[in-house]
Amino acid sequence: MKTTSRKYDSLPTTFEALVQLFPPRVLRDRVDYENTQEMIDRLTSLPRLTPGQDDYLDTLGTLLHAYETEQFFIDTSDIDPLHCLRSLIEERGMNASDLGRVLGHRELGSAILHGRRQLSKANIVKLARYFSVSPALFLI
Repeated sequence: MKTTSRKYDSLPTTFEALVQLFPPRVLRDRVDYENTQEMIDRLTSLPRLTPGQDDYLDTLGTLLHAYETEQFFIDTSDIDPLHCLRSLIEERGMNASDLGRVLGHRELGSAILHGRRQLSKANIVKLARYFSVSPALFLI
């Protein structure tokens, strides 16, 4: 259950002042998670961040990531990287040529999808960025 929502007309510009407004701490439940997400959303809606706001946002992001990793962990160790890639491609309505263009060489997409070529580290990095997923998803 979420506590009363905090709305901020303006946010302080220093790290110290932001800490006084909303002290960062380990997230222990859904309410902590939602309140921290709300502050992150507020900060990311600003057109420009001061160095203090940027540091504070990094701190909240680290705490949020730790909570998400613990609470929403998905074990991908038994998932085949090629199967994941095919699913991501299908989900986006892509074909082998589209994949090749993402990787920088049109014919490479077909070769990878048909198992004639392995994914290189550079390919994995490109795919992880393109699909906004962890590079670990494509590791064997």
